[in-house]
Amino acid sequence: MQGKAIMNSREDFYFSVSPLMIFPKALGRFRVYIKQAGNYVLYAAENEQFTPRHRQKLHDAGVTEVYVRAEQKPDYERYVEKHLPQILADAVIPVEERAKVLYTAAEAVVREVFETRLPKGIGKREFSRIANLVEKSLKFLAIDESLKRIADLASHDYTVHTHNVQVFVFSTAILQSMKADEYTQVQAGIGALLHDIGKTHIPGEILSKPGPLTPEERAVINTHPAKGLALCQDVPLTQTAAHCILMHHERMDGAGYPGGLSGELIPPYVRALAVADVYDALTTKRPYADAMQPFQALRLMRDEMGGAFDLDVFKRLVVILSGANMV
Repeated sequence: MQGKAIMNSREDFYFSVSPLMIFPKALGRFRVYIKQAGNYVLYAAENEQFTPRHRQKLHDAGVTEVYVRAEQKPDYERYVEKHLPQILADAVIPVEERAKVLYTAAEAVVREVFETRLPKGIGKREFSRIANLVEKSLKFLAIDESLKRIADLASHDYTVHTHNVQVFVFSTAILQSMKADEYTQVQAGIGALLHDIGKTHIPGEILSKPGPLTPEERAVINTHPAKGLALCQDVPLTQTAAHCILMHHERMDGAGYPGGLSGELIPPYVRALAVADVYDALTTKRPYADAMQPFQALRLMRDEMGGAFDLDVFKRLVVILSGANMV
């Protein structure tokens, strides 16, 4: 591993990563470069072992970024996904860096699952990737600083996959504050990452309409929970995860859809998801509304939508956001 070749230095050909993300003894299907005098120098080829000595040498030299070619980003993302438990558990890596890795990995997995296998539905392999991601994330998400660091990275321009990732993070924080057991956290997390997958079967002109929806368009939008559940018919979805997909628009006052359920008929983990879903939607720029500041979103939820949510769950979100210095 040494400088073997100097490549074209155009910035858009490369993206930067921390050298701490290149794990010793783990073979990556991508090339690693370092930057010297404005040029990108090959440091490690595909499937070349990156040893602890190499990583330490970069660290000692003050190298804080290494580079991967843009066309190999999918290979790097799969590498990170595979080694995510080691990354998230490595206290040497700053929480901010680990948060970035988790958010990026989750967004990549959800994006691939949503875009690759549709319209025919999710396969067992894609479902396994979602489930593994949730299981690998929970301990890191329990770290106090993790929520703020992930929120700092969150997209404020709506896409269905970034929204699902952000709702997963917020709803998990609420469930952890409720001392939900690990099974519930995992299954509700799977449901959160998939909760809006039905929107991939809603016409884009409706989803991106800048003005008010007609009653007919609203009726189409309201089918997305059932469509989402149908897309998961070939995978081992638990009742908890299925509830999250189907019920996340149900409201405590019975004014939600698709079933008009109310009160105790809505499971606690769905109530957590519903609060997280609305909060993230309000703080994200959508075609028909600008993003609100966190305090504005919470005030609107309290003053204008109060009967829709479990008050205890809503208060928990406020406490969580306050603790993370987000409001």
